Amino acid sequence: MLPPNRVAYIVKRYPRYSETFIVNEILAHEEAGLKLELFSLNAPVDTHFQDIIAKVRAPVTYLSATGLKADDFWQELHKSAAIIPQFWTRLARFGKTDAKEVWQAARLARAVVVGKLEHIHAHFATSATSVARLAAGLANVSYSFTAHAKDIFHESVDQAAFAQKLADAQALVTVSDFNLAYLQTQFPEHAHKITRIYNGLDLERFPYEASVRREKRIVSVGRLVEKKGFADLIAACAELKAKGLEFHCDIIGSGELEDALKQQIQDLKLGDRVSLLGPRPQQELAQLVQRASVFAAPCLIGEDGNRDGLPTVLLEAMALGTPCISTDVTGIPEIIRHKETGLQVPQRNPHMLAQALELLFSDKTLAETLAHQARSLIEREFDIQRNTRSLRDSFGQAEPAFAEAI
Repeated sequence: MLPPNRVAYIVKRYPRYSETFIVNEILAHEEAGLKLELFSLNAPVDTHFQDIIAKVRAPVTYLSATGLKADDFWQELHKSAAIIPQFWTRLARFGKTDAKEVWQAARLARAVVVGKLEHIHAHFATSATSVARLAAGLANVSYSFTAHAKDIFHESVDQAAFAQKLADAQALVTVSDFNLAYLQTQFPEHAHKITRIYNGLDLERFPYEASVRREKRIVSVGRLVEKKGFADLIAACAELKAKGLEFHCDIIGSGELEDALKQQIQDLKLGDRVSLLGPRPQQELAQLVQRASVFAAPCLIGEDGNRDGLPTVLLEAMALGTPCISTDVTGIPEIIRHKETGLQVPQRNPHMLAQALELLFSDKTLAETLAHQARSLIEREFDIQRNTRSLRDSFGQAEPAFAEAI
């Protein structure tokens, strides 16, 4: 069966500053000629957006159910029933279902039928996939989804609901071999449906530049949340300063821990060494990463099980030629191979992080070797055109009418 030509993409919120990997994917699909329509369950709330979003041609429909009233709910269902055969029979097969998600799914299903869309793909195995599953059942098309990290490992994940989504989907894509092994162990009866496809980069936008002459500057990027490990990075910087090293550290991003991190910087008297720069456009972000001598991603597993899968900014830093240090969390060891493509330190260990930073400051030969080998790995495994081709192939591997067998 050939891959579909017209696909609905559904996400929880679009656009989001931190989810450039989804935009990269959309742009690569469009470049390959795939016709997309985007659907977002919620309106954007970020104040900054990456500049590449302007290049997306696909229209966006918002399915926000804020303030949904009973009259609105039933009007939408009747509109959908008027154009979708067997609508009520198909809806009844799902049993008890969240009303908001039913309303969103009915709107999406109607758009799928009217727009002659052939497949639905969702990012994250949470509400977006719940709505995709319902809509696919109503419109009698296939669906697939990509699971990343929080939607797999967080303590709030409903394993039974995840299993049902996987059972009805034609494919589940995940972003690391670590995730793949975990999911195939958790859901052995559906292991054949699960595949690993790495997030990709448009490598032309991330040209390699040698790091040997860069100043002693650390850079780190991400939302200011626990799983990013920024508190450990600041503690490591305090250790470097105590040893008399001259350096500066830029942390780029925003989030709920901003005040706590500012207080930590103040308490450790690091105002002259560590800067919180807030969010930055992607072009400026690339420049900041490429002028640094080290990129640090001290990721950790949060108290609630939340963790990163494979941070896109880490891939970007590797592509740009900035030597990288990260931890042993989830899929990161697949790209940061110790003393081969970067340095790996244990999570929650500021002392060893400080030692790794000092090593890359002092050993320029090692730093350049790691950076060169990291770029080679990115070119082999993370080319966006090749990886999205694999994703499109996964869209067409099963019969679409799964709804008739629910």
